[in-house]
Amino acid sequence: MSAKDGGYFSRLVRKLTSDIAELDADDLSERSKAGGARRACDCRLGEEVTVLGRLRSVDLCPGKAAATVEAELFDGTDDITLVWLGRRRIPGIEPGRTIKARGRLGERDGRKVLYNPYYELLQPTR
Repeated sequence: MSAKDGGYFSRLVRKLTSDIAELDADDLSERSKAGGARRACDCRLGEEVTVLGRLRSVDLCPGKAAATVEAELFDGTDDITLVWLGRRRIPGIEPGRTIKARGRLGERDGRKVLYNPYYELLQPTR
């Protein structure tokens, strides 16, 4: 058996023995790298970053004095909160949607956050 076959066999065993969430995280991480984005775990505060991932949750906060839309983006390595100020709703920003976002990374309550990021809605890969 060649090393190439061993690599294939190792990948096959990993796919058969890993749970769905772990495989999904690996897939998101690979897609992020292939899309020219940085892994969220490698992003540092104050840097201009481009991240690509799936929206886990979206919170619309229209009742507050300042309307906001907040979304949790997961790229397979870490979460980043995306916050759009002064918006009550953004078409296409919904849980399960894959997006690429760009902005300056900040911190709020100990979590990574991008305020008013530029974003691109991406097509599903399935």
